[in-house]
Amino acid sequence: MTEVLIHPGLALIVGALLLPLLRGVPRSIAIVALPLVVLALVWQVPDGPAWQLRFLDYTITPLQGDKLSRLFATIFSLMAAGGGLFAMSQKSRLEVPAAFVYAGSAIGVSLAGDLVTVFVFWELMAVGSTLVLWSQGSEAAYSAAKRYLMIHLLGGVVLFAGVTGHIVNTGDVTFTRIALDSPAHWLILAGFLVNAGAPPLSAWLSDAYPEASWSGTVFLSAFTTKTAVYVLIRGFPGTELLIWVGLFMAFYGIIYGLLENDIRRILAYTIVNQGGLMMVGIGIGTEMALNGASAQAFAGVIYVALLLMSAGSVMRMTGKRKCTELGGLVRTMPLTAACGMIGALAISAFPLTSGFVSKSMVSQAALDGHLMWVWLLLTAASAGVFLHAGIKFPWFVFFQKDSGLRPAEPPVSMRWAMVVFSFLCIGLGAWPEPLYVLLPYSVNYVPYTGAHVVTQLQLLLFSGLAFFVMLPYLKRTLTITLDADWFWRILLPALLHRIGIPLIKVWNMAVHAAYVLITESTALLLYQHRQDGRFARTWSTRSMALWVLVLLLGFLILYYV
Repeated sequence: MTEVLIHPGLALIVGALLLPLLRGVPRSIAIVALPLVVLALVWQVPDGPAWQLRFLDYTITPLQGDKLSRLFATIFSLMAAGGGLFAMSQKSRLEVPAAFVYAGSAIGVSLAGDLVTVFVFWELMAVGSTLVLWSQGSEAAYSAAKRYLMIHLLGGVVLFAGVTGHIVNTGDVTFTRIALDSPAHWLILAGFLVNAGAPPLSAWLSDAYPEASWSGTVFLSAFTTKTAVYVLIRGFPGTELLIWVGLFMAFYGIIYGLLENDIRRILAYTIVNQGGLMMVGIGIGTEMALNGASAQAFAGVIYVALLLMSAGSVMRMTGKRKCTELGGLVRTMPLTAACGMIGALAISAFPLTSGFVSKSMVSQAALDGHLMWVWLLLTAASAGVFLHAGIKFPWFVFFQKDSGLRPAEPPVSMRWAMVVFSFLCIGLGAWPEPLYVLLPYSVNYVPYTGAHVVTQLQLLLFSGLAFFVMLPYLKRTLTITLDADWFWRILLPALLHRIGIPLIKVWNMAVHAAYVLITESTALLLYQHRQDGRFARTWSTRSMALWVLVLLLGFLILYYV
């Protein structure tokens, strides 16, 4: 250790383990105060290595600071505080401590200076997030948690293989930029992309997140995918492959979000979509693009969490989660509706919201790099986001034909959490300089130009017009949408039932037959060696000579063959 500092991630994890000991008001205070203390600790971490130790002849750096790591650790701390405030009335005694372990692990990844530490916190994130999902308590959540853990253990194994190969090949554990010049480095990239929600395993996100509790989904939305964005910015900036992976994710999220009926699955696909836009910025790799991806990750944590807070409030107060079951809730939940609209406008990059000052940086980087097709696709993706998250979610939940439901506003802690995050969405949009100061590179970008504002407003207005023109086609029914998870949820169990079970039966029969054969052969051999057995008798010299001759002939035949 070069300096006596408290590790912010470990502090949050230890605090999470002690949280179940508290009750009542002290617990409520600790839920909000602990992440804010961790935020203060984040800003005590200096640039460069702060903790270093020797492990298996390698120098491990569990704590290291710079502008990029500080940016992500800051938003993770803020998200833990906001999510804790929203979940303060959560009855589960497991969810918030598990969420804080999850958040502390994400902070640990963002402050890690070596791949070994990254892997340790990476796997601890998987444990914490699985517990958040499992703590919901339903059979659906338990099944989703098993599938979720299966995918992330697979990603962890791939990442472990890549990290091990990298260390063996280079003799270095430092987490810096990685070139795709060896199988080990491709495995590291693949392990990171699993957590990012990249194809072909994107479906784990929309499968698992909606099955968490009304507050658990808020926590889940913030850490796994954004930590993946951080490690990709750190390890693979400028990797062109990520541009096309990101564009696929962006349109995949839009298409499935438009088809979806479940309000939280709509927003889960939005997380994939937003991660894809960040991936494009990482793939472009210029300072402007990386600033844009970082800014969008920071702002995206806030406005996606705000949307999920709004959806979680509706779910808690009505017990409903389908678009076909909701509508007209603005009458009795005006604050929730207003906060949901702010989140929807922010994710759509409406002027004076945080999305406007962050998303446009990636598009500008595409223009600066003369990537016209990428810019056109990003523009189309922005319009698509407005359709499925900016309009569809608030319209079907709060403004469409009255469903007859008359729920009250959620408890006060949930309302305060939504108000605070709404303030951040508008505050960062109206005054982006505090966000730009945090970005990894100096910012030479002015978002509020006449051309940019007018172009964005035109895009959003025409997208809104298209939504209402196509509204009859966008109304959802009680159907499900097939996704890639069909292969491991339906196909693999069916194959196991039709092929695996018969093969198991055949295997068991073979094992049983072998057991019977060995048992009976052993019994026969032992019988022949008894006092009155064949091998215990006195044999004549003629018989012995005959058997010796037979054995010699057999040996000669085998020798010459």
